[in-house]
Amino acid sequence: MEKYRVHEVAKDFGVPTKDVVEILAQYASAPKNHMQALTDEELSLIFEALTQRHPVSDIQSIFADTYTERAPAPAPAQQQAKPAVQAPQGRPAQAAPAAAPVQHAAPAGAKPAAPASPAAAPQQAAQRPGPAGARPAAQNGAAAQNGAASRVPKRKIVDTRQATNVNLARYDERLEQMAPDKARRMQPTQQGKQKIRNDRGRRPAGMTFSNKRRQDEQDRIRKLQLEIAKKAPLKVSIPDEISVGELASRMKKTGAVVVKALMKNGIMASLSQMVDYDTAALIALDLGCKVEHEVTVTIEDQLIDDSADSAEDLQSRAPVVVVMGHVDHGKTSLLDAIRNTSVASGEAGGITQHIGAYQVTVKGKPITFLDTPGHEAFTSMRARGAMITDIAILVVAAEDGVMPQTVESINHAKAAGIPIIVAINKIDKPDANPDRVKQELTEYGLVAEDWGGETICCPISAKKDIGIDKLLEMVLLTAEMAELKANPKRPGKGTVIEARLDKGRGPIATLLVQNGTLKQGDIIIAGTAVGRIRTMTNSKGKQVPKAGPSVPVEVTGLSEAPSAGSPFFAVEDERMARELVEQRKSEERAKAAAPVQKVSLENLFDQIQAGERKELALIVKADVQGSVEAVRSSLEKLSNDEVNVRVIHGAVGAINESDVMLAASSNAIIVGFNVRPDASARDSAARMNVDMRMYRVIYDCIDEITSAMKGMLAPKFREVILGHAEIRQTYKVSGIGTVAGCYVQDGKLVRACQVRVVRDGIVIHEGELGSLQRFKDSVKEVAQKYECGLTVEKFNDIKEGDIIEAFAMEEIPR
Repeated sequence: MEKYRVHEVAKDFGVPTKDVVEILAQYASAPKNHMQALTDEELSLIFEALTQRHPVSDIQSIFADTYTERAPAPAPAQQQAKPAVQAPQGRPAQAAPAAAPVQHAAPAGAKPAAPASPAAAPQQAAQRPGPAGARPAAQNGAAAQNGAASRVPKRKIVDTRQATNVNLARYDERLEQMAPDKARRMQPTQQGKQKIRNDRGRRPAGMTFSNKRRQDEQDRIRKLQLEIAKKAPLKVSIPDEISVGELASRMKKTGAVVVKALMKNGIMASLSQMVDYDTAALIALDLGCKVEHEVTVTIEDQLIDDSADSAEDLQSRAPVVVVMGHVDHGKTSLLDAIRNTSVASGEAGGITQHIGAYQVTVKGKPITFLDTPGHEAFTSMRARGAMITDIAILVVAAEDGVMPQTVESINHAKAAGIPIIVAINKIDKPDANPDRVKQELTEYGLVAEDWGGETICCPISAKKDIGIDKLLEMVLLTAEMAELKANPKRPGKGTVIEARLDKGRGPIATLLVQNGTLKQGDIIIAGTAVGRIRTMTNSKGKQVPKAGPSVPVEVTGLSEAPSAGSPFFAVEDERMARELVEQRKSEERAKAAAPVQKVSLENLFDQIQAGERKELALIVKADVQGSVEAVRSSLEKLSNDEVNVRVIHGAVGAINESDVMLAASSNAIIVGFNVRPDASARDSAARMNVDMRMYRVIYDCIDEITSAMKGMLAPKFREVILGHAEIRQTYKVSGIGTVAGCYVQDGKLVRACQVRVVRDGIVIHEGELGSLQRFKDSVKEVAQKYECGLTVEKFNDIKEGDIIEAFAMEEIPR
């Protein structure tokens, strides 16, 4: 049986498909789509519903033109002249039976006839005045002649073969103009001008188009085009940089001509040499070319939106404040007093070695703070902190005054063009002298307000919580004067503050949103890292769905840990973002593979002398990216005339076996900063005799390597690893603290030895072993593959899965 579909029924009835679907939904089940085949019951429902929806007003109107009296067909002239002949009353006009508007049932396998559409009813009513209405005589005649009057108009066929009139003379003239003189001379003169016949498949007499003649015509047209092109100036598109050979090729000139033109302008260049746009445009204009600047649209231009914000979209944002100053002058303690937390106690040696971003609310207004390290090794981190902030708080200790890193912080803030608020700290100490600090600051262009200058100076004490409120008021006042604004309606962009690698969560980046709004699920690109944001947490550790301007957040989901200070952008197209990252990575690989310095006559003698120079290769591994950069820059500054220090690799995370293999092949020393090697790396280092040095304070790292370079390194002690134990379970005991149930993996644990608590390759605590027990007995040592219970002195943040590394300091005989 032939299938009858929903859209076919609607088409046959002249109604929208939506109406048929509504009928089925009302009286039966709604179809899945317009292509569904209908059953007989459904067809009957549709026909019945359409019949009821389109009734006729009078049954006589149906048969008005059905039974009309047959009349002979008059002549065409009489048809126009005679009026309409009325049929006798009481007898309907005879015609072909009209199709009913709706059929009640259709035979199986056959489609119903399409009824007249409801829209056509008024027209039919106008043509059918009623039972006694008159019809035109011409129609009656046609009905009489054909036996039945059809409502469907017949197809009209027009014969165009006799009606066309082609002006062949015009084509004869055109052909004579196209044909060369030789062809015209070859034509027979007695016949005169040849006419093109309208005979299909025949050529004009005397005109045999050969391939040679056609080729001659094409050559003539090509020569004309070349002459026209020579008269018009050649357009040349020139990029920002172009080689001389490529410029000659684009100008359709030989290389010698372009080199000669360059020499006339005082530029000596070979064909492979690059010239800038201005030089190339000058040469092209001299050689008679029209110059256009070729703008290259890169993937970065297509992907990243750098359009300016309109004034109506801008809204006020929170100020971003950087806290700068010399080491140990109280920057982190000041932030502690503001945040009422204790961060300084967690830093090794009390020195800030990571950059942190926090947001606090003061009098209902948010302020974002960046804490930067004060040690000289972290110059790049301080410069980065100054460039992304709006206000700088310069912390100066009232007892020490202006120190070297204080001067450097002043220069960073001035270079960034941000206002400076001086916080004179430690005024509670007996030897504090704030006036001396103000006097020293005037030497660097910072004159206090009470001395007639413009620099705000606030005497504070972070420990005693003195003057903090006034300092925050000054920060809010300075921010209000600056009128800081951003557009939260655009995709987020900003700067990477810090990045690290977490064993369980993968790469984690601390981002500062500077403009737009960053949302969870956005695709972000930062340097050579790309990914979709999986989680986003604020400075208090709570998950947030979005972050507006001046909000620091910690995100996960990136492909790798991005470099600190890299700008990040939220983008739409993930495929293009990954292409851009691959392009950036290939550029970095090309830079790394390229030779550092090409040989020339100027540096040839220097390189010969450098043959006697020793090189110290180092591999730096740290817990965060900022520390890697700081340690790398500090160590490379140690190079002198005798030893060249070169960091061949720097990365985030624990020391692994690949680092040891690289050190062995490069004859390098591994420097670990706040990280530990894993078991396979320790075994490989011992097997390959690779020296690994671990540090927690950057002073020790720099001093030790400096002493080794000077040949004065005579260590009295060295570290001996006793063993490792894995924490399997923890117990909290009142009065004692957290007790760890451990399994000794290798070596042994000795009572009162020094231990490190290592979590995911990161050292989180270093101290002494408090107690060591097996069952209920206190023991002196626990050997390999035995279980034991232990406590660490003054440390209770022990978790399952942590590694306890026991070590001892052994004296080395001189």
